[in-house]
Amino acid sequence: MAPLETQGSVRKMLGELADAATPVAYHLPLGEQRIALNDAIGKQIRLQSLGQINCVHCGRKTKKSFNQGYCYPCFTKLAQCDSCIMSPEKCHYHLGTCREPAWGEQFCMTDHIVYLANSSGLKVGITRATQIPTRWIDQGASQALPILRVATRQQSGLVEDVIRQHVADKTNWRALLRGEPEPLDLVAERERLLDLTGAGIQALQAQFGLQAIQPINDIEPLQIRYPVEQYVAKPQSANLDKEPLLEGTLLGIKGQYLLLDTAVINIRKYTAYHLAFSVS
Repeated sequence: MAPLETQGSVRKMLGELADAATPVAYHLPLGEQRIALNDAIGKQIRLQSLGQINCVHCGRKTKKSFNQGYCYPCFTKLAQCDSCIMSPEKCHYHLGTCREPAWGEQFCMTDHIVYLANSSGLKVGITRATQIPTRWIDQGASQALPILRVATRQQSGLVEDVIRQHVADKTNWRALLRGEPEPLDLVAERERLLDLTGAGIQALQAQFGLQAIQPINDIEPLQIRYPVEQYVAKPQSANLDKEPLLEGTLLGIKGQYLLLDTAVINIRKYTAYHLAFSVS
Protein backbone atom coordinates (compact mmCIF):
# COMPACT_ATOMS: atom_id res chain seq x y z
CA MET A 1 0.00 0.00 0.00
CA ALA A 2 1.37 3.40 -1.00
CA PRO A 3 1.67 6.09 1.68
CA LEU A 4 -1.70 7.75 2.26
CA GLU A 5 -2.87 10.89 4.02
CA THR A 6 -6.51 12.00 4.02
CA GLN A 7 -9.34 13.22 6.24
CA GLY A 8 -13.12 13.31 6.44
CA SER A 9 -16.17 12.27 8.43
CA VAL A 10 -15.91 8.60 9.37
CA ARG A 11 -18.55 5.86 9.23
CA LYS A 12 -18.43 2.29 10.49
CA MET A 13 -16.09 -0.01 8.61
CA LEU A 14 -17.51 -2.03 5.74
CA GLY A 15 -16.62 -5.72 5.76
CA GLU A 16 -17.05 -8.01 2.76
CA LEU A 17 -16.85 -11.78 2.92
CA ALA A 18 -15.92 -13.58 -0.30
CA ASP A 19 -15.79 -17.12 1.12
CA ALA A 20 -14.92 -19.01 4.30
CA ALA A 21 -11.26 -19.40 3.28
CA THR A 22 -10.63 -15.69 2.65
CA PRO A 23 -10.36 -13.11 5.44
CA VAL A 24 -12.96 -10.35 5.57
CA ALA A 25 -12.01 -7.44 3.28
CA TYR A 26 -12.40 -4.16 5.18
CA HIS A 27 -12.90 -0.64 3.87
CA LEU A 28 -12.96 2.55 5.94
CA PRO A 29 -15.49 5.14 4.72
CA LEU A 30 -13.86 8.52 5.29
CA GLY A 31 -15.65 11.43 3.64
CA GLU A 32 -16.20 10.39 0.03
CA GLN A 33 -13.41 7.82 0.11
CA ARG A 34 -13.40 4.07 0.79
CA ILE A 35 -9.95 3.13 2.08
CA ALA A 36 -8.87 -0.51 1.65
CA LEU A 37 -7.66 -1.29 5.16
CA ASN A 38 -6.35 -4.83 4.71
CA ASP A 39 -3.47 -3.38 2.70
CA ALA A 40 -2.44 -1.26 5.69
CA ILE A 41 -1.87 -4.23 8.02
CA GLY A 42 1.74 -4.32 9.14
CA LYS A 43 2.18 -0.63 8.39
CA GLN A 44 2.30 2.46 10.59
CA ILE A 45 -1.06 4.24 10.77
CA ARG A 46 -2.12 7.49 12.36
CA LEU A 47 -5.65 8.48 13.43
CA GLN A 48 -6.42 11.95 14.75
CA SER A 49 -9.73 13.44 15.82
CA LEU A 50 -10.06 16.94 14.35
CA GLY A 51 -12.57 18.13 16.95
CA GLN A 52 -15.64 18.24 14.72
CA ILE A 53 -18.73 16.01 14.73
CA ASN A 54 -21.59 16.35 12.25
CA CYS A 55 -24.82 14.43 12.81
CA VAL A 56 -25.13 11.49 10.42
CA HIS A 57 -28.82 12.26 9.88
CA CYS A 58 -29.18 16.04 9.57
CA GLY A 59 -25.55 17.18 9.28
CA ARG A 60 -25.85 19.56 12.24
CA LYS A 61 -22.58 20.26 14.04
CA THR A 62 -22.71 18.80 17.53
CA LYS A 63 -20.31 18.93 20.47
CA LYS A 64 -21.22 15.39 21.50
CA SER A 65 -22.21 12.28 19.58
CA PHE A 66 -25.33 10.46 20.75
CA ASN A 67 -26.01 6.83 19.84
CA GLN A 68 -22.93 6.68 17.60
CA GLY A 69 -23.21 9.71 15.38
CA TYR A 70 -26.43 11.64 16.06
CA CYS A 71 -27.02 15.12 17.44
CA TYR A 72 -29.28 15.39 20.50
CA PRO A 73 -32.44 16.58 18.65
CA CYS A 74 -32.21 13.65 16.20
CA PHE A 75 -31.42 11.27 19.05
CA THR A 76 -34.67 12.25 20.77
CA LYS A 77 -36.97 12.15 17.73
CA LEU A 78 -35.74 9.44 15.31
CA ALA A 79 -37.13 5.91 15.51
CA GLN A 80 -33.66 4.42 14.92
CA CYS A 81 -32.49 6.08 18.15
CA ASP A 82 -35.39 4.91 20.33
CA SER A 83 -34.70 2.62 23.28
CA CYS A 84 -36.55 -0.25 21.57
CA ILE A 85 -33.69 -0.56 19.06
CA MET A 86 -31.46 -1.85 21.86
CA SER A 87 -34.38 -3.69 23.52
CA PRO A 88 -36.47 -4.96 20.59
CA GLU A 89 -38.93 -6.74 22.85
CA LYS A 90 -40.06 -3.23 23.89
CA CYS A 91 -41.09 -2.28 20.34
CA HIS A 92 -44.28 -0.20 20.53
CA TYR A 93 -45.17 0.03 16.83
CA HIS A 94 -48.32 -2.04 17.40
CA LEU A 95 -49.48 0.52 19.98
CA GLY A 96 -49.39 3.30 17.41
CA THR A 97 -46.66 5.20 19.28
CA CYS A 98 -43.66 4.58 16.98
CA ARG A 99 -41.67 7.79 16.50
CA GLU A 100 -41.66 7.23 12.72
CA PRO A 101 -44.25 4.65 11.61
CA ALA A 102 -42.92 4.51 8.02
CA TRP A 103 -39.42 3.73 9.31
CA GLY A 104 -40.82 1.12 11.68
CA GLU A 105 -42.79 -0.49 8.86
CA GLN A 106 -39.64 -0.81 6.75
CA PHE A 107 -37.12 -1.88 9.38
CA CYS A 108 -39.08 -3.48 12.23
CA MET A 109 -42.17 -5.03 10.65
CA THR A 110 -40.05 -7.33 8.52
CA ASP A 111 -38.39 -10.73 8.82
CA HIS A 112 -35.72 -11.03 11.49
CA ILE A 113 -33.30 -13.84 12.21
CA VAL A 114 -32.48 -15.23 15.64
CA TYR A 115 -28.94 -16.62 15.48
CA LEU A 116 -26.16 -18.21 17.47
CA ALA A 117 -22.66 -16.85 17.10
CA ASN A 118 -19.21 -17.59 18.47
CA SER A 119 -17.35 -14.33 19.04
CA SER A 120 -15.86 -14.33 22.54
CA GLY A 121 -17.86 -17.50 23.22
CA LEU A 122 -21.39 -18.61 22.47
CA LYS A 123 -24.04 -15.87 22.23
CA VAL A 124 -27.55 -15.39 20.90
CA GLY A 125 -28.58 -12.38 18.84
CA ILE A 126 -31.10 -11.03 16.35
CA THR A 127 -30.80 -9.11 13.10
CA ARG A 128 -32.87 -8.26 10.07
CA ALA A 129 -32.75 -11.05 7.50
CA THR A 130 -31.13 -8.62 5.03
CA GLN A 131 -28.23 -7.94 7.44
CA ILE A 132 -26.62 -11.38 7.22
CA PRO A 133 -23.62 -11.77 7.30
CA THR A 134 -22.94 -8.03 7.91
CA ARG A 135 -24.15 -8.20 11.51
CA TRP A 136 -21.86 -11.13 12.29
CA ILE A 137 -18.83 -9.43 10.73
CA ASP A 138 -19.53 -6.23 12.70
CA GLN A 139 -19.58 -8.30 15.91
CA GLY A 140 -16.36 -10.14 15.07
CA ALA A 141 -18.05 -13.56 15.13
CA SER A 142 -15.85 -16.46 13.97
CA GLN A 143 -18.85 -18.77 13.53
CA ALA A 144 -22.56 -18.04 13.13
CA LEU A 145 -25.75 -20.00 12.53
CA PRO A 146 -29.32 -18.75 11.92
CA ILE A 147 -31.74 -20.80 14.04
CA LEU A 148 -35.16 -19.11 13.74
CA ARG A 149 -36.90 -16.83 11.25
CA VAL A 150 -39.32 -14.44 12.99
CA ALA A 151 -41.94 -12.14 11.46
CA THR A 152 -41.13 -8.87 13.29
CA ARG A 153 -38.42 -7.22 15.34
CA GLN A 154 -40.50 -7.23 18.51
CA GLN A 155 -41.26 -10.94 18.21
CA SER A 156 -37.58 -11.74 17.55
CA GLY A 157 -36.71 -9.79 20.71
CA LEU A 158 -39.20 -11.84 22.71
CA VAL A 159 -37.69 -15.06 21.34
CA GLU A 160 -34.18 -13.83 22.13
CA ASP A 161 -35.35 -12.99 25.65
CA VAL A 162 -36.40 -16.62 26.14
CA ILE A 163 -33.12 -18.03 24.80
CA ARG A 164 -30.83 -15.65 26.66
CA GLN A 165 -31.98 -17.14 29.93
CA HIS A 166 -29.59 -19.97 28.99
CA VAL A 167 -26.81 -18.27 26.99
CA ALA A 168 -25.05 -14.89 26.79
CA ASP A 169 -26.32 -12.13 24.51
CA LYS A 170 -23.23 -9.91 24.70
CA THR A 171 -19.67 -10.12 23.38
CA ASN A 172 -16.68 -9.62 25.69
CA TRP A 173 -14.61 -7.21 23.59
CA ARG A 174 -11.37 -7.93 25.42
CA ALA A 175 -11.72 -11.69 24.87
CA LEU A 176 -12.66 -10.98 21.24
CA LEU A 177 -9.38 -9.16 20.64
CA ARG A 178 -7.13 -11.53 22.57
CA GLY A 179 -7.49 -14.32 20.04
CA GLU A 180 -9.76 -16.76 18.24
CA PRO A 181 -12.42 -18.47 20.37
CA GLU A 182 -12.50 -22.23 20.70
CA PRO A 183 -14.55 -23.67 17.82
CA LEU A 184 -18.10 -24.71 18.78
CA ASP A 185 -20.57 -27.19 17.33
CA LEU A 186 -23.29 -24.63 16.66
CA VAL A 187 -25.73 -27.22 15.33
CA ALA A 188 -25.48 -29.15 18.59
CA GLU A 189 -25.82 -25.90 20.55
CA ARG A 190 -28.93 -25.03 18.55
CA GLU A 191 -30.53 -28.36 19.40
CA ARG A 192 -29.59 -28.02 23.06
CA LEU A 193 -30.97 -24.50 23.39
CA LEU A 194 -34.16 -25.14 21.43
CA ASP A 195 -34.80 -28.15 23.65
CA LEU A 196 -34.29 -26.01 26.77
CA THR A 197 -36.50 -23.20 25.49
CA GLY A 198 -39.15 -25.23 23.67
CA ALA A 199 -41.98 -24.36 26.05
CA GLY A 200 -41.24 -20.63 25.94
CA ILE A 201 -41.01 -20.56 22.15
CA GLN A 202 -44.20 -22.59 21.79
CA ALA A 203 -45.99 -20.08 24.03
CA LEU A 204 -44.88 -17.27 21.68
CA GLN A 205 -46.03 -19.29 18.66
CA ALA A 206 -49.41 -19.72 20.34
CA GLN A 207 -49.56 -15.93 20.84
CA PHE A 208 -48.36 -14.80 17.40
CA GLY A 209 -49.03 -17.86 15.20
CA LEU A 210 -46.90 -20.77 14.04
CA GLN A 211 -45.91 -18.96 10.86
CA ALA A 212 -44.50 -16.03 12.86
CA ILE A 213 -41.69 -18.09 14.40
CA GLN A 214 -40.19 -20.73 12.15
CA PRO A 215 -37.14 -22.95 12.82
CA ILE A 216 -34.26 -22.88 10.31
CA ASN A 217 -32.73 -26.32 9.84
CA ASP A 218 -31.29 -26.25 6.32
CA ILE A 219 -28.31 -23.89 6.73
CA GLU A 220 -24.78 -24.85 7.72
CA PRO A 221 -22.81 -22.69 10.19
CA LEU A 222 -20.80 -19.92 8.55
CA GLN A 223 -17.08 -19.71 9.30
CA ILE A 224 -15.56 -16.21 9.23
CA ARG A 225 -11.84 -15.36 9.16
CA TYR A 226 -10.44 -11.94 10.00
CA PRO A 227 -7.31 -10.17 8.72
CA VAL A 228 -5.27 -10.31 11.93
CA GLU A 229 -1.51 -10.84 11.93
CA GLN A 230 -1.22 -10.65 15.71
CA TYR A 231 -3.75 -10.49 18.52
CA VAL A 232 -3.34 -8.32 21.62
CA ALA A 233 -2.63 -10.00 24.96
CA LYS A 234 -3.96 -7.09 27.05
CA PRO A 235 -6.22 -4.90 24.89
CA GLN A 236 -6.34 -1.24 25.91
CA SER A 237 -9.05 0.85 24.28
CA ALA A 238 -8.11 4.21 22.76
CA ASN A 239 -10.28 7.24 23.61
CA LEU A 240 -10.09 9.96 20.97
CA ASP A 241 -12.15 12.32 23.14
CA LYS A 242 -9.39 12.31 25.76
CA GLU A 243 -6.36 11.64 23.54
CA PRO A 244 -7.19 12.77 20.00
CA LEU A 245 -4.09 11.21 18.41
CA LEU A 246 -3.57 7.47 18.00
CA GLU A 247 -0.67 6.01 16.10
CA GLY A 248 1.03 2.66 15.88
CA THR A 249 1.46 -0.43 13.73
CA LEU A 250 -1.79 -1.95 12.48
CA LEU A 251 -1.78 -5.59 13.61
CA GLY A 252 -5.20 -6.55 12.31
CA ILE A 253 -8.92 -5.82 12.02
CA LYS A 254 -11.78 -7.67 13.68
CA GLY A 255 -15.41 -6.67 14.04
CA GLN A 256 -15.35 -2.87 14.17
CA TYR A 257 -11.94 -2.80 15.87
CA LEU A 258 -8.56 -1.78 14.58
CA LEU A 259 -5.84 -3.60 16.52
CA LEU A 260 -2.66 -1.55 16.88
CA ASP A 261 0.47 -2.39 18.84
CA THR A 262 -0.28 0.67 21.01
CA ALA A 263 -4.06 0.34 21.59
CA VAL A 264 -7.28 -0.93 20.02
CA ILE A 265 -10.04 1.34 18.74
CA ASN A 266 -13.72 0.75 18.00
CA ILE A 267 -14.26 2.73 14.81
CA ARG A 268 -18.04 2.53 15.02
CA LYS A 269 -17.93 4.44 18.33
CA TYR A 270 -16.56 7.45 16.44
CA THR A 271 -19.13 7.52 13.63
CA ALA A 272 -19.58 11.12 12.38
CA TYR A 273 -16.26 12.31 13.84
CA HIS A 274 -13.96 14.15 11.45
CA LEU A 275 -10.69 12.23 11.43
CA ALA A 276 -7.33 12.61 9.78
CA PHE A 277 -5.98 9.22 8.68
CA SER A 278 -2.58 8.34 7.30
CA VAL A 279 -0.60 5.23 6.41
CA SER A 280 3.19 5.27 6.10
